[in-house]
Amino acid sequence: MKIYADDNMPLAREFFADLGDVTLFSGRNVQASELADADILLVRSVTKVNAALLDVNPNIRFVGTATIGTDHLDVAYLQARSIVHTNAPGCNAQSVVEYVLSCLFMLAEQQDKPMTDFTVGVVGVGQIGKRLVVALQALGLTVLQNDPLRATEPDFPHLDLDTLLARADVVSLHVPLVRGGAHPTFHLLDANRLAALPATTALINACRGEVVDNQALLAQARAGVRRPLFLDVWENEPAIEQALLPYCDIATAHIAGHSVEGKARGTEMLYQAVCQLLGVTPNRTLARFLPAGAIEKLQISPNFRLLDVQNLCRMLYDVRRDDALFRRHLVTHGFDWLRKTYPPRREFSSVCLQGQVPDYLIRLGFSQK
Repeated sequence: MKIYADDNMPLAREFFADLGDVTLFSGRNVQASELADADILLVRSVTKVNAALLDVNPNIRFVGTATIGTDHLDVAYLQARSIVHTNAPGCNAQSVVEYVLSCLFMLAEQQDKPMTDFTVGVVGVGQIGKRLVVALQALGLTVLQNDPLRATEPDFPHLDLDTLLARADVVSLHVPLVRGGAHPTFHLLDANRLAALPATTALINACRGEVVDNQALLAQARAGVRRPLFLDVWENEPAIEQALLPYCDIATAHIAGHSVEGKARGTEMLYQAVCQLLGVTPNRTLARFLPAGAIEKLQISPNFRLLDVQNLCRMLYDVRRDDALFRRHLVTHGFDWLRKTYPPRREFSSVCLQGQVPDYLIRLGFSQK
């Protein structure tokens, strides 16, 4: 069994070594000839899986992406060749939530007001958006939700997009990249919507760069609209529009979901899918491979208050670190280098809270003994 895995996929050898020969490859630069004898192909979002990549391979049986999104997979082609394919829904959802929270902590400091004064519009309420809504409501924020795919659910408080954009102080985007059909998301925020968006409304994009028209965003900024702007994803990655950088409060290299747990959880989910395909009982779990966090346990005293949440969360992750790395190394080392050498970041769940733990901390994702 020939198993090829993106070299930015953690624990690939550890999970798959018993199933076949594991070869690592550069996801962004892989050529079709390198994968000509692959039986199993494991990718991340930087690899376009299509006829150009796989036509020379007669034996490929399975394609798995260790990401939530599937816009980089030519699903029609895979189906036509009867190639089993899957993704890893929800694998890095918690990591993205923690990224957005860190952006909001920073925004609250910049504007010198409590987070609870913000109304946050969540656009796309799927795997990530649902968790973000839970976290924001746990912290007492007002949340508006937009997801046309869920609009018919009886208990889902769907708002049409333009109404949400008009009412929100912060807009956080969590939609897949869809270029056609009834609900396309390519340039969902185009020049017209950006022009209608109040200049004070903060924008957080941690889904796909093409959801926001980057050139329209740049033109608006150059024209004097200086909105709070937090970009983790960009059009034309890795050759991004660097002229946008001076207008960003936070700029990062598509790493919102790159926690240790978020990336490795995707590998584990693909391992389970391959085992199912082969009729093999899985005998390896993520817990077996994850190292202990730098902080394993923390005692919460009765004096802990909602105002203390920011300090607790920042102890594990502060988005300003990644912004500094991005600005320092983008030109000299490049976008993909920043992703590949990303420093380990642990999720809230890596810390076990003890003592009188408020319920809202558990809803944020912390664990409790």
